[in-house]
Amino acid sequence: MTITTAARTVTDILQPRNVLLAGMLGIGIAAAGDWTGIPWGLLGALCAGIIPAAYIEWERKRGTWGDRHVVDRTKRAPIFVVILASIGLGSLAMVLGRAPTGILIAMLALWAMTIGLLTINTVWKISVDSAVASAVVAMLAVVHSSWWLLAYLLTAAVCWSRVALTYHTVAQTVAGASLGAATAAAFLLA
Repeated sequence: MTITTAARTVTDILQPRNVLLAGMLGIGIAAAGDWTGIPWGLLGALCAGIIPAAYIEWERKRGTWGDRHVVDRTKRAPIFVVILASIGLGSLAMVLGRAPTGILIAMLALWAMTIGLLTINTVWKISVDSAVASAVVAMLAVVHSSWWLLAYLLTAAVCWSRVALTYHTVAQTVAGASLGAATAAAFLLA
């Protein structure tokens, strides 16, 4: 297996949609204290990861972008708007449905992280994949166990893959991972 093939495999498996699906389920279970958190986690994953990924795929099929990576930062603003709207509507549904506080705080943390990503992206390309991987790992460590911090090895793998595929520089992936960790720190303090 070549380095490029390995990097593509890592970036495809650990893309934000997949990381959010697994992570939000874990956060939902922790927030509810039992299996009743699964639907809330699924709603969070749908709004934070699956709907944005579907939008990117829809635009890709229309020819707007070459692939899901949207390497030209000047074309990313609509994606951030969709993410913010989707997370916002999901959060509203959680409030109206009386979701456990922990899952709602996670959604609001992801919303705040997206504002940061959008703001930085207006002047400099930052790695969304690295930010999401970092935020989810840190939030899982907060709600479950500090042992989850070992999953930062997966965040490092995401950062490596983005650099190896020349989608980002080391600085862009470190900035993304740092923003994700900062978002999770806010989650910890909430």
